[in-house]
Amino acid sequence: MCGLHCYVGRGLLIRPAEERQMEDTIAAISTAYGEGGIGIVRISGEEALPLLREVFVPAGSKGNEGRKIASCEELTGRVMRYGHIFDREEDRLIDECMAVFLKGPKTYTTEDMAEIYCHGSVVSLKNTLELILKKGARLAEAGEFTRRAFLGGRLDLSQAEAVIDMIKARTDTGYDMAMAQLEGILSMKIRDIRKELLDLQVDITVNIDYPEEDIEEITLKNVADKISSIDDVLAEIIENSRSGRMIREGIRLAIAGRPNVGKSSLMNAMLKEERAIVTEIPGTTRDTIEEAASIRGLPVVIIDTAGIHDTEDAVEVLGIRRSREAFERADFIILVLDGSETLREEDRKLLHQMGDKPYQIIINKMDLEQQLDEAEVRRILPQADIIHTTMSTGEGIDKIEERIEALVYSGDLHQKDSILVSNARHVDLLRRAHEDLQRGKAMALRGEPLELIEVDVRSAYDELGQIIGETVSDDVLDEVFSRFCLGK
Repeated sequence: MCGLHCYVGRGLLIRPAEERQMEDTIAAISTAYGEGGIGIVRISGEEALPLLREVFVPAGSKGNEGRKIASCEELTGRVMRYGHIFDREEDRLIDECMAVFLKGPKTYTTEDMAEIYCHGSVVSLKNTLELILKKGARLAEAGEFTRRAFLGGRLDLSQAEAVIDMIKARTDTGYDMAMAQLEGILSMKIRDIRKELLDLQVDITVNIDYPEEDIEEITLKNVADKISSIDDVLAEIIENSRSGRMIREGIRLAIAGRPNVGKSSLMNAMLKEERAIVTEIPGTTRDTIEEAASIRGLPVVIIDTAGIHDTEDAVEVLGIRRSREAFERADFIILVLDGSETLREEDRKLLHQMGDKPYQIIINKMDLEQQLDEAEVRRILPQADIIHTTMSTGEGIDKIEERIEALVYSGDLHQKDSILVSNARHVDLLRRAHEDLQRGKAMALRGEPLELIEVDVRSAYDELGQIIGETVSDDVLDEVFSRFCLGK
């Protein structure tokens, strides 16, 4: 056998050492650590069935029969069996359980697999796993079951990465986005783009290598137009990636304003619980308070900042400094003004500091006699969108939620009919491919040789291949799957 060869089903080059590792039968606990109703131990590899026979005794066996290896008929057929985990060497009963054997390739890893459903005790799961390892299995590495699914051709790399996004999803929206990626919506789009790039490469190469043959001549204008068409699709996906990142990681939303304008009341209203202390005493919040929430299915980290104003109090100075730091880290700022008072110098300073970051102006306390000059606010921020609120009644909260939703789903973007890329690795590769195509298009418009343009088209093709794992290094695979938990 040569030093490198293609792994069946994936077309990846696998080193001999990695091939030997793939031949190991692996096992791990696949449920979260801690107490629970049920815990699962998973086995994958050629020895899955023999190992299951070694440790599992189907119900109905009594006395000495309980120490015999279960027959093949008792464990095959994708049927869940009731029985016990039993260590025959030590004559020790470990747990009462259910077990199932799954014949490959129609399994998660494409290999033979077995799963044992024990009581959700840390001790039971640990002892069951230790017995399986003692019988010859190797402890699985983080993400190794999913890595085998990828190498076996069941999942491409973007789908494999979607698995960990599903596990870590904090809202229904984030979970739905990961599920769409797992189902292959991103993979199909990337393959479509790569097919167009491959066709373009073929046209360019033919014109380079066989200029005298009777073939259709490709002009530089044709090349530029084709690259532009492909690049427009990439640019749209990249533009939508901002929404994808927010759905995956959450929106950092900072509530700002001077003391006693209603910042903490707004936070409580958005959380729908009394999280921040609310009093009539200015400066009650003297430090930033962070709370996670789900607003219209979107993950949001709400940051209630200390009131920003001039003060000599050392504690308040520290809190105000942290408030300003929260501004810099926030994706979105809500500036709260007190409608029952005239605009103060602290308010004006904050209005001038809004800058380019997305923001929303709130004029609060609309239930009181209004003293604030809204026209002055608009002179400072002519394009400002203003929402009027009354925290005591909840008036205006729905409009704030609409604004947050609009921030994520900008324009006509809707998750169900748009590709939302949230993975930083994918976004980086998309941007690099976009830059390659921009460079290739510019060269075509300048009339430069096809040989130079073909280099950038091929580079974009390879960059996109790394997203789905068709052109990816072992180092990248190691990095991707190291983010997974054990047992997945």
